[in-house]
Amino acid sequence: MRKRQVVVRRSEEPARSSANSSLTVRNVRYGECQKNHAAGVGGYAVDGCREFMASGEEGTSAALTCAACGCHRNFHRREVETTEVVCECSSPSSNGA
Repeated sequence: MRKRQVVVRRSEEPARSSANSSLTVRNVRYGECQKNHAAGVGGYAVDGCREFMASGEEGTSAALTCAACGCHRNFHRREVETTEVVCECSSPSSNGA
């Protein structure tokens, strides 16, 4: 399965002698299929597909269909991992020159 990385927010807070910037990165992963295949007969049964695998190239409609179970990506459990990176950088103009 291919992971998708999304940049959520970037904020920069200028200070007197240094600038702090933070970058929040979200990694989105789709886990097991949760589609109820027996909903039509009043039961509950899932197919056992453990991970979403796109059946086509990213950017096409086939990328939203799972190659293992044939379900749409929305039926798979979505897992989001959020990482925040903070950089404390000094500006080149604050060298006291």
